[in-house]
Amino acid sequence: QVQLVESGGGLVQAGGSLRLSCAASDRAFSSYAMGWFRQAPGKEREFVASITRSGDKTSFADSVKGRFTISRDNAKNTVYLQMNVLKPEDTAVYYCAAHVYFMYISAGRADYWGQGTQVTISS
Repeated sequence: QVQLVESGGGLVQAGGSLRLSCAASDRAFSSYAMGWFRQAPGKEREFVASITRSGDKTSFADSVKGRFTISRDNAKNTVYLQMNVLKPEDTAVYYCAAHVYFMYISAGRADYWGQGTQVTISS
């Protein structure tokens, strides 16, 4: 069982930046592709970004391309989501997720989920 704990959410003005972190409990962290998802009020959860086990490949939703980056530090069992040029429509609860296969998590499937962290962007 992999436990994922997100942090770094908060309230920022439009145009600002935030960096989310997700710490994993499993020492086999490097065996999992990782992803970030978000869910806005009244909407379904949607894919944001993913990264392979080694970090050599990433994938992003069109809505965040060029503004968000995903990275990981396998020595620290942590994955990050750097969010720049934030917009009010980025407001959502952001979830970290893990799956053994990059293609699966990039398609929205995950074996493990975190509890989420709230990100609110004011206009």
